[in-house]
Amino acid sequence: MLFHFNFLKRKINLHQAICAVILIATCCFKMVSAAVVTSIRPLGFIAEAISDGVMPVKVLLPIGSSPHDYALRPSDIQAINNASLIVWVDPTMEAFLAKPLESIPVNKKITISQLPEVQSLLISSQDSVHHEHRANFYNMHLWLSPEIGTLIAINIHRQLLKLNPNDKKRLDENLKNFKNQKDKTIQKIANMLYPVRKKGYFVFHDAYGYFEKQFNLSPLGYFTLNPSIQPGAERLHQIKSQLTAKKAVCIFAEPQFKPAVINALAQGTAVRSGVLDPLGSKIPMNKDSYMKFLLELSMQYYACLK
Repeated sequence: MLFHFNFLKRKINLHQAICAVILIATCCFKMVSAAVVTSIRPLGFIAEAISDGVMPVKVLLPIGSSPHDYALRPSDIQAINNASLIVWVDPTMEAFLAKPLESIPVNKKITISQLPEVQSLLISSQDSVHHEHRANFYNMHLWLSPEIGTLIAINIHRQLLKLNPNDKKRLDENLKNFKNQKDKTIQKIANMLYPVRKKGYFVFHDAYGYFEKQFNLSPLGYFTLNPSIQPGAERLHQIKSQLTAKKAVCIFAEPQFKPAVINALAQGTAVRSGVLDPLGSKIPMNKDSYMKFLLELSMQYYACLK
């Protein structure tokens, strides 16, 4: 009788243990699937600020890679399929997401370039002025605009509110904090960059128009429109002439693209070399990351231009 009782007790304990494992596994699966997935790191920074305490964030593009030529891995496909919300710019920026996102419902993704409030703020990729609507002519580095960054935050907030109405108080608080911190950060950056706003420079590729417009900087040009394509001889001659004429004080490379041509052009001139990181590769992911990203980019400008 005692043996039978002990056997039943062990059986019950085993059953409880199995149930507990199943429950934990189910919860973990829900945590993995209930995530905001972003194409690139700066969009992840914004998502982290809004979803903090509500939902985790996963960034697809690995550190050191470029959105212009990235190829998805099987784990990326799984993350996309399991995501509660996907945030990206559009096919002209992240071509690797164009096909996978075709099957994702509209209410589960935010295509930033298609937001009406963003479209009115788009600038040309070539001369940073408003252009007739032709998508290939627009600068799609939209996260470099603090104004558009706020619009992205608002849209993430709106979508997460639909998914998690019980978290309204936390989501509202997160958005309010984001806006307040953004205003303070913009003022701090404006003060920092004001003394160097009239100093000329070249950037590696045409990415920074929104940031430069926001803070009235004085870019002289860029090496290439597409960072995967080296600039031609005529373009290099034009840049070299301006460097020799002392019209520029700095030329900027990028962490993921450091062509030897930049160092070669700088030789024999007083021009300094700097590095701009438009993806914030060294910034940890948390609710304050976007503001740190903007400040770090500003310091990268200032360090070379001062």
